[in-house]
This record gives sequence, C-alpha cells and structure tokens, in this order.
Amino acid sequence: MDYQSFFEEQLQALRDEGNYRVFADLERHRGEFPHATRRNGQGASDVTIWCSNDYLGMGQHPEVLAAMHKALDRSGAGAGGTRNISGTTHDHVELEAELADLHGKEAALLFTSGYVSNWAALGTLGAKIPGLVILSDSLNHASMIEGIRHSRAQKVIWKHNDLEDLEARLQALPANAPKLIAFESVYSMDGDIAPIKEICDLADKYGAMTYLDEVHAVGMYGSRGGGVAEREGLMDRLTIIEGTLGKAFGVVGGYIAASAALCDFVRSFASGFIFTTALPPHVAAGAAASIRHLKASGTEREAHQSRVAEVRERLDALGIPHVKNPSHIIPVMVGDPVKCKYISDLLLEKHGIYIQPINYPTVPKGTERLRITPSPVHKAEDVDKLVNALCDLWTQCQLARRPMAAQ
Repeated sequence: MDYQSFFEEQLQALRDEGNYRVFADLERHRGEFPHATRRNGQGASDVTIWCSNDYLGMGQHPEVLAAMHKALDRSGAGAGGTRNISGTTHDHVELEAELADLHGKEAALLFTSGYVSNWAALGTLGAKIPGLVILSDSLNHASMIEGIRHSRAQKVIWKHNDLEDLEARLQALPANAPKLIAFESVYSMDGDIAPIKEICDLADKYGAMTYLDEVHAVGMYGSRGGGVAEREGLMDRLTIIEGTLGKAFGVVGGYIAASAALCDFVRSFASGFIFTTALPPHVAAGAAASIRHLKASGTEREAHQSRVAEVRERLDALGIPHVKNPSHIIPVMVGDPVKCKYISDLLLEKHGIYIQPINYPTVPKGTERLRITPSPVHKAEDVDKLVNALCDLWTQCQLARRPMAAQ
C-alpha cells in the first residue's frame, strides 16, 4: 500500500468538500483580547477574534495572571509527575476545594482537560459499575461518547432533549439495573439548554444517577458562576457535575464534582487520571483565582449577556439567519460547507475578523455555520465591523436573509 498517497487522497477529499481545517497562526496580546496578531506567509496583520471559548476574557484578567506569575515564581514550571507520584501540589488541593464549593459538592477531581475528564469519568464508571446502563443524549460531546464507548457498558441513546423518549427508554430497562443519564447543560453548536429539572425527575423516578456536562456554562450562569444547574437551583440533585477550566475560566483543565466517595472512586480507578502528568501548579493557581473572582463578581456575566443580546439584535435587523436559543452561543447559519469556509476566509483576509467555519463532522451536513461567541471585552466598534462585514458577504454569496417578521 502507498501510505503517503492514501493520506494525501483523504486530505484532498476534505478540501474538495470544504471540510479541511486550516489553523490560523494567532498571537494574543496581554490586555488586548479579543484583538490579536495573525501571521502568515505574507507577514502579520491585526485580527479580532469572534469565536473564542474564553467567553469572559478571563484568560487576560489581572488577578488570574498575577496568581499564575506568583505560583510560577514560587513553585516553578511543572508539577513533577502524575498526581500519584509527585504531582499533587498545594495549588491542586486548593483548586479542587474551590471547585467542590462552587458546585456545592463534597469533593472535586482535576484532570488535564475537559475532554479527559469526560472520557475518564464516564469510562471508569461504565467499566467498573457492574451492569451499568448509560443513557446518552444523542448530541453529547465526542469526549462523552468516547468515554462511554471505552467503558464497554451498555449504551442507550435518547433523542436530544426529548423527555418522552428518555422516559420510554428508562421504562424499557429492568427496574433493578444501575443506570446513568449523561447529558449537557448548554450544547455548544446549537446553544440550546437541557431540561435539567425534568431529567432529574426522571432519574429519581427510575433510580438513575445523573452526569451533567457544564463545560459551556460554568462561569457563565448562576449567581456564582456554577452553571445552569446553579442558576436553576438544581446542583444538589445531580450526581456528577463535570466542567472545564479552559472556557469561561480562561485557563486549561477539566474536573468532576461529586460525592467524596465517587471522586475517590474515579481517582483510584481511572487510567486517564492515574497515568497523566498533573497540571502545572501555576495553571491550577490561575484557575483558582478565576473561579474565586467569578464567584464574587457578576459584572462580567452581566456585560457578556448584554453584548450577546446586542449582536443578536443587529443580526436580526439585517436578516442574517442565526439559531434562536437561550444561551450565549450564536450560530449563524450558512448551510453550505464551501460557502461557509469562503465566508470565513474572506472575513479573515479582507476584514480582519477571525471566525472558524463549523462544518461536518462537527455538525450535520447542510447545517454548516459560523459560531459566534461575543464577549464583554468586544467593543461597540468591534460589533459594527462584524455585522457590516457579514451583511456584505451575505449579499456577495447570494445567501438568503430572514425577514424581520420571522425573527
């Protein structure tokens, strides 16, 4: 077999479909986010980032940076190994305590990313609890799907946010079978939100545990940034809350929060925890500072929600179609992979606006989109530039607009 030809053929097929991903070489500047410098073969240019998951700009916050500098000077660069060998530092212990407090749980457990926390936690629970059946929402993140698959537990997929379908599938299982319902709060591509209370009601009715992925909600919702479950007063009803430190908290890492016994169980059996080098202490310190700040301050969340509403209103006024949802994620629908990438390229090359195209397999074919994530650090002039550029490109690409009556 000609291996190199095979690789090239597969990559060319992605290019022909408009689904080949190109990374932009970006350099963020301290204190200037969402503005950055883009470098390519022709030199450097200024860009404004409109698709970052650093939703609140906390990756640039002075308290976060100060905590990281202090920890770096105090403890050095690395953790020294896995948590089991020499990598558990006081910064890790403090961060886990902050996370447990954030979610009103007995304990929390850190991982190197949100992907790893889902993969390791779900994989371990599914593999180690005899006969466990995991009921997974059909739009769950790839990390949840991979964790469930890795566990080899029985998997039941229920229709997205469909309570009737979930109950029907729970009813079909033996009453004494251990069960775990796995779902997300804010779904990252459409921005819709799960009916958490009703899912918890079904879990109680059928004796199931609940596993809630709040990665796109922690820091963003609730009086202290505990997520949608905190906002709705439901954290105590959830068995496990999973989150990330790499989005609204602005750093990197993932975690679960649950009972002390459950966290200790995962800590003791999850290969994705046991055999992975721990997060550097300065990363843990920065994350803890970010969490502490957002527990006490609602300013960032209020400014963020205001900016999201403004962008939605401006898009509506121009008839630019976007998915209506109750979250901070604005999916602007293109519906064609080639045009989606073309618009993304022109936004970057001609307007200095960086928004990555979201194409298959991340979203189904025919639903290609630009995923816009406004932040409180985007200024009014940034919004003007964005909506004006989209208006011009919508006309240039002959894409349909949505009448005001349909908004």
